[in-house]
Amino acid sequence: MMEYGYLIDLALILLSTKLLGLLTRKIQMPQVVGALLAGLILGPACLGWLHSTDFITSISELGVIVLMFSAGLETDIKELKKCGVASTVIALMGVILPLIGGWVVAYFFNKSGDPNTLLQNIFIGVILTATSVSITVETLKELGKLSTHSGNAILGAALIDDVLGIIALTIITSCADPTISLPIVLIKILAFFAFCGIVAYLFFKFVRPWMNGYKKDLRRFSVLSFVFCLLMAYCSEAFFGVSDITGAFVAGLILSGTKRTSYIISRFDTVSFMLLSPVFFASVGLKVTINSMGPAIIAFTFFLLIVSILSKVVGCGVGAKMCGYTNLQSTKIGIGMISRGEVALIVASKGAALGLMVQEFFAPVVIVVVVTTIITPVLLKLVYKYQAAHYEDPVYNTTLVDRMQEKHQIEMVTQKVADIHEDIKLEKNKEEQLKKYNEKYGLNVDKDKFY
Repeated sequence: MMEYGYLIDLALILLSTKLLGLLTRKIQMPQVVGALLAGLILGPACLGWLHSTDFITSISELGVIVLMFSAGLETDIKELKKCGVASTVIALMGVILPLIGGWVVAYFFNKSGDPNTLLQNIFIGVILTATSVSITVETLKELGKLSTHSGNAILGAALIDDVLGIIALTIITSCADPTISLPIVLIKILAFFAFCGIVAYLFFKFVRPWMNGYKKDLRRFSVLSFVFCLLMAYCSEAFFGVSDITGAFVAGLILSGTKRTSYIISRFDTVSFMLLSPVFFASVGLKVTINSMGPAIIAFTFFLLIVSILSKVVGCGVGAKMCGYTNLQSTKIGIGMISRGEVALIVASKGAALGLMVQEFFAPVVIVVVVTTIITPVLLKLVYKYQAAHYEDPVYNTTLVDRMQEKHQIEMVTQKVADIHEDIKLEKNKEEQLKKYNEKYGLNVDKDKFY
């Protein structure tokens, strides 16, 4: 007889992540925090009602691939080119310092004796390089500061930060197999990017013109895009030894330049929101075991948290200062890059699966993600409040900001269309009810009097 317990597990995950997500949003915290808390509360760390199963693991891995594919779709290559020297320097400094800082902290606390100890320590640094700009963007929009010099710098640096983080992840995960020498790893990575270049050329030459000119049923593009994403993820892992999420990200990047990108993103957002993202974030919480956190791990958590905050503030702040930004603007940019969010969780989850993370370090990483996600909007609001009292922050519109605002407007329009559709259905039902009433009683009552 087939086992149906996974249905209950799935129902619990979806319900708890949604309820706690709404709760955290109500107190002005990102919903990802609520989803993580759901996994922590239901998992071994607290109630023990849920445990990681093969089914949950498979769904969460698919969720990671879709999340990275969506990140690639939302990364406009044209905008990436327009980010300029300042954003590049800020992103570069915001990757180098956290990478070194994370490695140093792990070096002093990692006593596993594993042959891959060096890679494990470097991987902690790779996790800290991540930036989740979505929390910062929401805060800046709320403050009306998205279209400022500092807001633009944060958006541009975050775009480049994603690409640099993917390159770092590609290199470190490719080195995970101890039987393969470093020169072979580098050759495989170069071969992978050459392969991606060929695929991108063929796509732009033959597929994109067809996609841009096609005006019939667009739903097939969602299926074809998903197939392309899965094939790229498979090829990167199977043939080049590169992480599957790197292949998914590149697939999204290749598709990002078409006229159908917004449509594809909206379809994947629905799938991700309804199933894949909640299961992934909850599964991260399920992996956390608090009882294994002794004094050494608690100390590791504290130092990792301090380094994760300071390395972004100092790294990105110094990068901004080098590019001519004022002290206050540099501070705002550094604070805006603190949040690790879902990006760090994706990287950590992939590293844990490849044996690049000490099991005891997983809970501290989750704590760092939660805390940095919570404090980023708080610190941003404080520094902008100080700025409002002392300095003027001029508006500076760019296509990068316009694109971010356009995405928000598309979401609002989509919701409005859905509401209008429901109103039309309701009106049609009322007319049918009135028609049946008049026919039944031989009357001719008009709609206004009937209702």
